[in-house]
Amino acid sequence: MPELPEVETVRRGLEPAMVGARFKSVAQRRPDLRFPFPERFAERLNGQEITALGRRAKYLLADLSSGEVLVMHLGMSGRFLVVQGGAEIRPGEFHFDPALGAHDHVVFGLSNGATVTYNDARRFGFMDLVPRSDIETCRHFKGMGIEPLGNELSGETIARLFAGKRTPLKAALLDQRLIAGLGNIYVSEALFRTGLHPEAAAGSLVTATGRPSEKAHRLADVIRDVLNEAVIAGGSTLRDHAQVDGTLGYFQHRFRVYDREGEACVTPDCRGVVQRLVQSGRSTFYCPKCQRPRIKRKSAS
Repeated sequence: MPELPEVETVRRGLEPAMVGARFKSVAQRRPDLRFPFPERFAERLNGQEITALGRRAKYLLADLSSGEVLVMHLGMSGRFLVVQGGAEIRPGEFHFDPALGAHDHVVFGLSNGATVTYNDARRFGFMDLVPRSDIETCRHFKGMGIEPLGNELSGETIARLFAGKRTPLKAALLDQRLIAGLGNIYVSEALFRTGLHPEAAAGSLVTATGRPSEKAHRLADVIRDVLNEAVIAGGSTLRDHAQVDGTLGYFQHRFRVYDREGEACVTPDCRGVVQRLVQSGRSTFYCPKCQRPRIKRKSAS
């Protein structure tokens, strides 16, 4: 499933074609994806101007002049293709499989001449229309945590969210009710760079007085750095993902620990070997030497 950097990459690719344009035509080619399309979907979009294109966690949000928001989720294999100025922008190798054209489920014709096609072979993505006034309380975002790329993420915030939690650190970071949008790949990378063991208790980042530890401050900074690096690189492009202009992201070539089981740790002079463990059904990659669990010393009796 595309993670936050991939979704942000898609948003940046769509923004020049969509923002400021109006929906001139909407071709909805099936009644549902993961969920049914909203009632009168095409009718409610036609003629509306796209005033902004944002992102919340792994969702794309297109603000419309009607006061509604077009909420879009890519699911596992969803992607957009933009055609503008008479030239088709091909999304990498994906385009060259003729069978995949059957999975062009929604086609937006825009007033600026651009055509934006949503393709989803597995149909785990979806689209919805939500009033802007209800966006934070709607079913998609109610109870969702803070944005990891926003100003709210800090050592103090991590201490507040993780205080008293015995949940493994990786599981806490993947909890969308705490921090929204973090996924398996980039959490593994952030924990490695911070030197934190994925099975350490989340509450271990909080001092006895409730203050953030030095590692909590470091983790907040590293999460932001890893995500920004991935956005600049264009995302991970694992399996199905490609940017809307057809180029591939290459952050996977910068992975320091993810998917490197059995390989030597990249930390100078470490001599550790990357290991894999399974947490909640997901693979976690870590260096047992760089990411040693914290051992609490027993107080003298």
